Amino acid sequence: MIVSINQPAYMPWLGYFERIARSDVHVVLDHVQFEKNSFINRNKIRSKNGVNWLTVPVSTKGQFGNLAICNLELAGPITWKRKHWESLRTSYSRAPFFDHYKLPYQQIYSQEWSGLMPFLRELLKQHVLDLGIKTPLVFSSDIPTSGHKSGLILDICKSLGATTYLSGLHGQNYIDNKAFIDNGITVEYQDYKHPVYPQAWPGFEPHLGILDLLFNQGMDSLQIIMAN
Repeated sequence: MIVSINQPAYMPWLGYFERIARSDVHVVLDHVQFEKNSFINRNKIRSKNGVNWLTVPVSTKGQFGNLAICNLELAGPITWKRKHWESLRTSYSRAPFFDHYKLPYQQIYSQEWSGLMPFLRELLKQHVLDLGIKTPLVFSSDIPTSGHKSGLILDICKSLGATTYLSGLHGQNYIDNKAFIDNGITVEYQDYKHPVYPQAWPGFEPHLGILDLLFNQGMDSLQIIMAN
């Protein structure tokens, strides 16, 4: 039983999905503290003018230090959804598979959302569907959890019957490997080599949101992700 765990992200990068695809269960760690200027509510796309950031506005005033990701409310003018979709349409309308995938995303951006996580959940489910990944998704806010940092990860892995925990590379900075071994769980660290693929504009820009790959490479996207 291979389990991977990652915080939610807005249009996650390719390595995020490689880890999901290699797992038997993937846990979206959405009950922990929100980190400002992270990829939880922002990511990059590529236009003819270069890389552009898209940021989902969230309400954090006076709440830092006690603000779980799953409790984040959306903030700012409601026009951000229209602006994000228009940026995606403008940047990728010439991409080979934009028309094939655009409808469900256009619908997601046209809906009303009660908070950040309902929006990110729907996007992630659509990304996984489009990539053809079958790994079940579990959200930490939906299950009993305890502990902090490495202890929290271990608690989740034990509750899911994990025999292997597939960690991101930065997990080496805080994972207590001995505690995992003592509980019969092997820890593996992802060392993802980013692939190069044709994009809609000349040259190549790595570490963009997943829609860049989907709109440009379509049904070959998962194969490209897993080829490293």
